[in-house]
Amino acid sequence: MSRLVRSATLTRYTEVARSVGVDPLRILAEVGLPPSCLDAGDNLVCASAVCRLLEMTAAASDAEDFGLRMGEGRQLSVLGPLGMAVRDSRTLRDALGAMVRYITLHSEALFLGVEEREGALVIRVSLMVEHSGSTRQADEMVVVSLYRMLQELIGPRWRARRICLSHGAPRNPASHVRVFGRSVDFGCDFNGIVCELKDMEAVPCSARPELAQYAHAYLNSLTARATPSMTEKVRRMVLSLLPSGNCSVERVASQLGVDRRTVHRKLLQEGTTFSGILDEVRTSLAVQYLRHAERPVSYVAVLLGFSMQSAFSRWFRDHFGCSPSAWRSDGMQPAGPLAR
Repeated sequence: MSRLVRSATLTRYTEVARSVGVDPLRILAEVGLPPSCLDAGDNLVCASAVCRLLEMTAAASDAEDFGLRMGEGRQLSVLGPLGMAVRDSRTLRDALGAMVRYITLHSEALFLGVEEREGALVIRVSLMVEHSGSTRQADEMVVVSLYRMLQELIGPRWRARRICLSHGAPRNPASHVRVFGRSVDFGCDFNGIVCELKDMEAVPCSARPELAQYAHAYLNSLTARATPSMTEKVRRMVLSLLPSGNCSVERVASQLGVDRRTVHRKLLQEGTTFSGILDEVRTSLAVQYLRHAERPVSYVAVLLGFSMQSAFSRWFRDHFGCSPSAWRSDGMQPAGPLAR
């Protein structure tokens, strides 16, 4: 399944690409995106193609911070109707709740999770795309876009406790320090933003709560027409629960408010199984995690929900035809489900 994203995600692409010496139309053609996707924000385009577009532009220009530049000028308006619901929320807690609830209307490929952890608020973002290569530029674009939107809500002087990026540090981190300050960390377990818990009760600067109900009503009408399949619901729950080490069908069913038989029955009706979805998500994440050489294989096993490295190694060999260490050291491309 090709996941789609509103073409508003490419806002400023032409401007930023030209600023680093790249012909935007040439790269668009190479990844198969029409020029018209730069003109209308509500067009739907392939999320995987957008990831390839950002990576190819960064490589062609040697601009390691291309995704950062793309997201740096983002405002809530890029989210369309969702941006209105977020802006007019009574508190940041309500604003983030609206984002989590309706984010699939903006991007089917973006997972947004909010949780309290060790006395802080953790906002975790994950991309699920068919693209088997790096998503570094897209990851940075999403994180900095969210960061700028939070500043738009709370005020330009607001700062996060910590910015987390899962990839390694760039050759020159000056752009990241300029945008995020010294709170940015690389090689983290996830991509996202860590805030103070008290920020949850902050009142958005330009909020008009009396109008939020109209935005929510409209968004509810859209989600009613685009109810996600059980496959997509389970996929998102697996993505959320994997690092906990407790990603069983029973746990997923409980989180969805149904029993395991209902999950199995609906998945079979949609032509898939829980184990198939679990393998799909693990396969995608394994490639992303192993591309970071500084991350031990044992730690990758934990992030993918395996209690022992040996179990992860057996699973990986079954799917890719070699051990995780061999895949990493030889620069092998996956021989399993992600092969192109």
